Amino acid sequence: MENKRKIRLGISVGDLNGIGVEILLKTFKDSRMFEFCTPVVYASQKVINFNKKHFDFNISVHSVSSSGKLSSEKLNVIDVWKDDVSVNFGVEDNEVGSYAVKSLEAAVDALNSGEIDVLVTAPINKKNIQSDTFKFPGHTDYLAKHINGNSLMLMVSGGLRVGLLTDHVPVKEVSNKIDKKLVENKVQTVIKTLKQDFQVQKPKVALLAINPHAGDNGVIGNEDSNLLAPVIESLKEEGNLVFGPYPADSFFGSDHYKKFDAIIASYHDQGLIPFKTLSFGQGVNFTAGLDKIRTSPDHGTAYEIAGKGEANESSFKEAVFLAIKLYQNRKQYIALTSNVLKKSAKKA
Repeated sequence: MENKRKIRLGISVGDLNGIGVEILLKTFKDSRMFEFCTPVVYASQKVINFNKKHFDFNISVHSVSSSGKLSSEKLNVIDVWKDDVSVNFGVEDNEVGSYAVKSLEAAVDALNSGEIDVLVTAPINKKNIQSDTFKFPGHTDYLAKHINGNSLMLMVSGGLRVGLLTDHVPVKEVSNKIDKKLVENKVQTVIKTLKQDFQVQKPKVALLAINPHAGDNGVIGNEDSNLLAPVIESLKEEGNLVFGPYPADSFFGSDHYKKFDAIIASYHDQGLIPFKTLSFGQGVNFTAGLDKIRTSPDHGTAYEIAGKGEANESSFKEAVFLAIKLYQNRKQYIALTSNVLKKSAKKA
């Protein structure tokens, strides 16, 4: 019964030559973490034991098959592969990248089948995961393909939430990727996730401009006045609290962002540079808009410190806590809204 009361938290290990396994082991080295969830790692017992020995971590591990009984007080490990993988900390390796993919694929399959409730992904190297069968620039793109919904990268740190209209695309392609339909879909996704996942009843959302100074009335581009502004007005007319487009250069430095429940940036660095400046080490990457919960720490593989025992697990731990909280919030929201629909049907 205890396992049923706890959220089953799946973990993909990411790049084995990076800091992924180190930070997940550091997180669950704290036995209090098992009070919040039942962790399930998709990797191999050999890899986990190698890291335990290397870092001299005293943590109980339970080897379990995909259909086996999980332990509520140990780190459950499902053997996705039996191979002997050579771990070389700090080295970019295509073969090691293939095992990061194996871990991710197994974890997502388990998420979709209901074997786990939520997923936390450790950092991958976007280059060495590429292959003939895996051609995604990152987690978000893969999840968008394999989990139902309209995915949106939402960076979260307390009340600061930053989403993106475009994520892993070259800057030269940004303006061509943004159209009326995309903006409407992304804004609606943010509003929906604020309501169901963050319990914000009347979300207030800001859009950052595509061009410097929001185009300066067409002097530096017309996209903001001809595209973003009309979409924002249309969304307002539908009853949404959506504002902008705001020039991005002063938006965060002036603390203007604190007036909103979420901010939507036009492209990756426009949103993530200020976000990570304000919250690095405590931020979480949440894939909003999907019918499953997935979170990740706000940093990469950190090859430069891999294997040295210096990695800070704070962001990974925050990703675990946020995944649990979002799952609980969404479950409560679904229950409340379904009850309202049932009552309305009876009255009719």
